Parts: sequence; C-alpha cells; structure tokens
Amino acid sequence: MARLVDLKAKPFHLNDEAVEWVEKTIAGMSAEEKIGHLFIGHFHDLDSEHAKEVIGKYHVGGARYKDAGSTSKEVYDFIKEIQSASKVPLLVAANCDNGGDGCCSDGTYIGTAAAVEASGSEKVAYNAGYVSGREEQAVGVNWNFDPCVDILMNWRNTIVNTRSYGTDADTVIKYSTQYIKGLRQSNVASCVKHFPGDGTEERDQHLLLGVNELSVEEWDASFGKVYKRLIDDGVMSIMAGHIALPEYQKKLVPGLRYEDLLPATLAPELVTGLLKEQLGFNGLVLTDASHMIGMAAAMKRKDYVPAAIAAGCDMFLFFNDAEEDFMFMMDGYKNGVISEERLHDALRRILGMKAAVSLHTLQKEGRLTPPEEGLKVVGCAEHIAMSKEAADMSISLVKDTWKQLPIKPETHKRIKLHILYGEQGGIYDSGKESAKVIIEELERAGFEVTLQDGNTRVKGKTMDVAKNYDAAIVFSDIRGYAAENNYRIRWACPMSVDIPWYVYEVPTVFVSLNFTTHLTDVPMVKTYINAYKNTREVIRQTIEKITGESEFKGTHFNKHVWCEKWETRR
Repeated sequence: MARLVDLKAKPFHLNDEAVEWVEKTIAGMSAEEKIGHLFIGHFHDLDSEHAKEVIGKYHVGGARYKDAGSTSKEVYDFIKEIQSASKVPLLVAANCDNGGDGCCSDGTYIGTAAAVEASGSEKVAYNAGYVSGREEQAVGVNWNFDPCVDILMNWRNTIVNTRSYGTDADTVIKYSTQYIKGLRQSNVASCVKHFPGDGTEERDQHLLLGVNELSVEEWDASFGKVYKRLIDDGVMSIMAGHIALPEYQKKLVPGLRYEDLLPATLAPELVTGLLKEQLGFNGLVLTDASHMIGMAAAMKRKDYVPAAIAAGCDMFLFFNDAEEDFMFMMDGYKNGVISEERLHDALRRILGMKAAVSLHTLQKEGRLTPPEEGLKVVGCAEHIAMSKEAADMSISLVKDTWKQLPIKPETHKRIKLHILYGEQGGIYDSGKESAKVIIEELERAGFEVTLQDGNTRVKGKTMDVAKNYDAAIVFSDIRGYAAENNYRIRWACPMSVDIPWYVYEVPTVFVSLNFTTHLTDVPMVKTYINAYKNTREVIRQTIEKITGESEFKGTHFNKHVWCEKWETRR
C-alpha cells in the first residue's frame, strides 16, 4: 500500500484545527472540484478575466503566470483578482531561482546557482533565497518552484548549466540548503526539482525523454544523497521531472524492459516507491510542465493526464486545453485509474501545504493578498546591496594565460566590440537590449567603442586591426531555452568576423553573460570571464574588473569550464 500523508508530521506540521480545515474542505467538494484541484493552471498573460473564467469553471488548485515584462504592481493586481475568484485559496507559484527577478520585471537579481557556486559563499546562496521569498510574498506569490538541485555531471548539459549549484552532491547540498533557509524567512512554500535528477546527459527533457543513466549505487551516493538531506530538512514539495532512471527502475520492478521505461512523472516505482516510500517524502509532489515532450512522448495525453496522479504525483502542472484535460482527468477517476484513496491523499497533500503556509487563516482574516504598501520591498536598497555584493563575489576570471589584463582606457582606448546572441523570440531569449547597456558602460569607463557587424566574413587587412584598435572585447549574451538539446555559439555566417580570429592581432577578452562553457567554441581566446547574467550591475562590475578597478573574486567555478579539452586551458 502506498504511503499516505501525515499532516501533523514534517513538512506540514499542522495542528488539529488546520487538519480539520483540510478534511472539511475536501468533504465539501464536489467530484468536479476535487478533480480540478489537481491542476495548476498556467496563465500566459495577466488577463484576469480569462483566468477567473478558468478558475470558476475548472476549480484549479494552483496557478502560475508568465512574468516576463510584468511589473510587481501588475503581478500584484493579477494575483489579487484571481485569489478573489477562487473558493479555496490558490497556491500561486513563480520560478525564482536567482532572486525576485523571477516573479516580476522589477524584481532583484542576486545570482544564478552557477554564480553562487563561483562565489563560494553560502551567504550569497542564502540571500538569493531570502530576496526571492520577500519579493514573491510582496506580490502575492506563496509557492516557489526552485531551487534546482540537479547535479551538473555532464558539461554539455545546457538546460541546467547555470541552474545547478555544482558537480557533486555535497556542493549542491551546501548551497541549496542555504537558499531554502533564506526563502523560509518569508511565508512561501518551498520546492526543489527535477527528481530523479537532471545533469547527467546533454539532452533536454523539454524535447524528449530525459534519462539519468546512473547505477543504483551511483544515484544513492549523489542525487539520492541530495534528496534525502532536503527531505530530512523539511522541503515542502518536489517537482518530478520527465526523466527516467533505468537502473533504479529495473531494481524496483524486476523484469522491467527498457522499452517499457517511463519518466518519473508517470512511474509509480519512482514517485511512490523511491521518493515517498524509500526516501520517506511526506510532502507534495507535482509534475514538471505537462506540455514537455519527455511526458508527451510516453503515451496518449488522455492516458498520461490521470496516470501522473495514479503514479503518485499530487498536482498536474498546466493544461494543454483546459476542457479536454479536465475531461481526461475526470475520466481517469471514473474509470478507476485514479483510486478514491489516491485522490484523497493527493488532495490532503495539496490542502495540507496550503494550510502549512496559512492560506486558510489568511483568507478568513481577509489578508490572503498582502497589503499593497508591501511592494516597496521589491528592488529595495537592502536587496540592491545584496545584488551588488553577489556580482562582486561571483564574476570569474577563468583564464588570462597571456596576462593581458588589466585593459584600461589609458592604455587600450579604442575597443573593437563584438556581441553574440543566441535564440531570439524564445521562452527565455536574451533579446538584444544588452548591447545598449554594454556600450554605455564601456563608454562610461572611458573607452571609445566600435560595435562590429558579425554578418560578414570579410576581414579586411589583418594589420589594420592593430592599427585601428587597442583591444577587442567579446560579450556573449546567449541564453536560449528548450528549442535545442545543447546550446552552443551559433555564428552569424560561415567564418563570421565575430569569431575571435584576431587574438594574435590585439589583446582579446571574452565575457560570457550566461553559459559557463563557451570555451569549447572559443578555445583560442586567452582571457575568458564568466559573469553569469546580463544585468547592468553585472556588466558594469565586469568592466570594472577588466580595467583593474576591482579584483576578480569568483574563484570557485567548477571544472566544466574547461569542457574536458586541453586546448581550452592554453
């Protein structure tokens, strides 16, 4: 029999009154309300009227919104509207892995997991969680879908390249526990992802079935160690990834064939057997986004919608089509795919987490939406100071083998500037706004800047480079997300002039504003910097370090920066 939730135990710690609210709420639900409560709706814009229609018709238990470009006030107003439309308080989630910038456009960026690792500072990790929670709570968010606790074992993996705290269990535990400690200073439910663990392969579960190839013993000593520690520490929810764990699954289900392997989101032996029973997780399990191909490639959607709940997941992340998915889930319940016991257990975990962050009492007291004056915490001076400190501690000089630094306006006035971009128009594309910021900050430092056009391979006279410029600086602002399995530098044209062919002509500095492993594509550069983000503060501090006004303090970056190639170290 599957392990049933104990609402008085960790991570819920509910008293008798709160447990009673959970049970009474479930008892008062219709079958339609119970089924709807299993869903987390995704609202792609802040159209509150549409959102309220979905909430009223399908009774969702949680909500996510697309925050890109939305200010804290706009998000606040939207969440206030949708909470007022829901009979039962909503779990409203955001992805704040780096700070408050994940919940609104004016939120404060502190540092990616890779930046935290490079800083070597548990304080920076704590501050990232602390600022995430404070700014989320201010806008009305009560559930954070971070941090990632994936272990970056494969340098070619770009989906968790900057979202992983390190290459081993102990490093990931060191920083993720501090992040969660900071988050807990606010009334925001915690979550870690992506069980059973990403980072071992170079492919992306957004695009296909993810596979963690580790043996049972290897997994226990790595990802298993991480999840056990975080469970013992009381993490409230865990996001299951569309990732298979073949060796463990074959151990748990003797005779299981490779062709029958399912992702964790649909595999009862992983979510119920390994996570809830063997590791003793008593909290809430949610699926990763259900439109990802790692789930869609497993079976028909009409089957995998209810199968995810039957496998042990408690909430289903995102509708494809609300009417159809609701029908699929209801049919699964009516047909016995989802048992009465499994449904009741899932609902108790969902409502239990709502009670654990006091949503039931806040609703009763009319304080479900925080006071609007609390928005002043978003981007406040305290948080900005933490952001500046994090940038200073994390920006990393990976190599300067020819000792070309510092490059100052007094000695290298004329700068040949190249800016590289990746996917444009994607989910998390970098845009091209950073070009203006980079030029402004270089000019503010006293340089004369000439931005190069990479859409040509005509180099002209090579001797003219040294004649016309004193140094070259390349900024890579490549982000991209879920459109390729592995993101690399994609040059604008064959043998583009952007490729650093000129490293022997003038001193050349390469700065990555996101991915940490660009040296695989530009091993010829002799001065390479990982800066981890394209904010003005990070760009400004990077330039200050290039000019020697500030020292490089990010020295704890991991071995993957070398991409397992000898020539990247030269």
